[in-house]
Amino acid sequence: MTVLPDDGLSLAAEFPDATHEQWQHLVEGVLRKSGKDVSGTAAEDALSTALEDGLRTRPLYSARDAAPDAGLPGFAPFVRGGRAEGNTAGGWDVRQRHTALTDGVVLADLENGVTSLWLVLGEGGIPVTELGRALDGVYLDLAPVVLDAGTEVEPAARELLRLYGERGVAKEAARGNLGADPLGHEARTGKSSDFTAVAGLARLCAEEYPGLRALTVDALPYHEAGGSAAQELGASLATGVAYLRELDAAGLTVEQAAAQLEFRYAATADQFLTIAKLRAARRLWARVTEVCGASSAQVQHAVTSPVMMSRRDPWVNMLRTTVATLAAGVGGAESVTVLPFDHALGLPDAFARRIARNTSTVLIEESHLARVIDPAGGSWYVERLTDELAHVGWEFFQWIERIGGHAAALRSGLLGQDLANTWEARSNKLAKRREPVTGVSEFPNLAEQLVAREPAPEPRSGGLPRVRRDEAYEALRARSDAHLAATGSRPRIFLAALGPAAAHTARLTFASNLFQAGGIEPVTEGTFAESGATEVCLCSSDALYEEQAESVAAEFRSAGAAQVFLAGRPGQYTDVDAYVFAGCDAVAVLSATLDRMGVS
Repeated sequence: MTVLPDDGLSLAAEFPDATHEQWQHLVEGVLRKSGKDVSGTAAEDALSTALEDGLRTRPLYSARDAAPDAGLPGFAPFVRGGRAEGNTAGGWDVRQRHTALTDGVVLADLENGVTSLWLVLGEGGIPVTELGRALDGVYLDLAPVVLDAGTEVEPAARELLRLYGERGVAKEAARGNLGADPLGHEARTGKSSDFTAVAGLARLCAEEYPGLRALTVDALPYHEAGGSAAQELGASLATGVAYLRELDAAGLTVEQAAAQLEFRYAATADQFLTIAKLRAARRLWARVTEVCGASSAQVQHAVTSPVMMSRRDPWVNMLRTTVATLAAGVGGAESVTVLPFDHALGLPDAFARRIARNTSTVLIEESHLARVIDPAGGSWYVERLTDELAHVGWEFFQWIERIGGHAAALRSGLLGQDLANTWEARSNKLAKRREPVTGVSEFPNLAEQLVAREPAPEPRSGGLPRVRRDEAYEALRARSDAHLAATGSRPRIFLAALGPAAAHTARLTFASNLFQAGGIEPVTEGTFAESGATEVCLCSSDALYEEQAESVAAEFRSAGAAQVFLAGRPGQYTDVDAYVFAGCDAVAVLSATLDRMGVS
């Protein structure tokens, strides 16, 4: 029997270290089997993934992927957290959003895990005059309140301050944010507003209410307009700098001005990008305040992305928001809002609000996600992505500054156009299903019962658009639903499986998913004549296509098929009209198919 030496972790001591080049050689062999004859760096590049902003995720990271020292939590550049203790004391602040006045809902949230309130007031929300009723029964010295009142920020703020006084809350005990964000409101509505009242509120908070902030730097309008992570970062920095300049002119010091700002970012189901974005945001803001002669940590409020929420199969949104919340917590956000899974459908019901609350509770209390500060820190991938994203976000911020600052970028339309260009490129990937949307473009369920909710107040609009990943497919499904309501059946396509299951199963499944994404019901049983369909899609292997595609397509044509598809790469088959394959423009194919079927 061999006796291992008692010298610590030496189990691999006799094995020589593998090199990066040896790993690349193994990759080359795998790629060669799939028909890609590449070597060295090209082999590694073949497995890389392109992200927005010109970034790429490589398949392997190691110690050679150096990034700047991230420092320690609570110290500049604050990459690892704005506070020395991070969220370890009790987890992040669980902040729930309310847009309507519903009896008992606010208290139910607070009694079941929510730790602060985000109230939308005025246009698109609760009337300012009803703020007292909305906060009825709320212990205002325990529950921080964050306002979002648009142009009504001053009367809303004064009403909240009045309630503090009326209910005996000491000024030093008041917590929250008055929510002034004139540039964010302009991005939403296209309407500019004067900063004078906002400056007055900031001075009041700085002098009398140490636990209250006056301003929010909301990056959600840029995210919801289709912006990338770097554009969201750059736009938020430009907004923050604009507010620092205004507050400086109003007589506040840099430290006082920076202390009045809270930054709001979107958290998406792309967990690593979200983690890197929040870490990069703190680093970039630290650089801004350093240049201004101060050292201030960015306070962050993360909100699960409205763009990623689907209206079809909305239950999947629970999974999306869970991953996004995990990313926000790991990324170091001080406050997190989990939008209910039915957010895109109207006012959330009690079940949806409970699941949203419990998402944070499970991650904090059961997954123990807040026990460690910056748990992703030290990951070669996360550190590298943080650094690369910080550089691209800074470049976008500098571009905004060069064209005159945030207000000028908005009013000239240049910022909106840049966001639109980004969304156009992403829409192309969505249309081609290169970016899948589970339950919508992938694995849709035509038999699902649509979830009905009471309509929510119309959100503020008139400025930058609001986009959703599901919008193109939602429009197609709506056409199918209307056809079903009018005729009693959905538009159909007959899927003709050629040969044994081993030959056709993969492409049959692919074609079935693709056509269902557009609301077209696939029929696989019986005959074409019995199916009630007017179009056919052949599904099999390339070998069987060579033998049978021409003759089978001709047979279906003779039987009355108006269009014959083939699931696979385009070939030279005379009687095949069109091809569906991975990477084809599914939205264009589906829309044209519905048109031919007379589905308006």
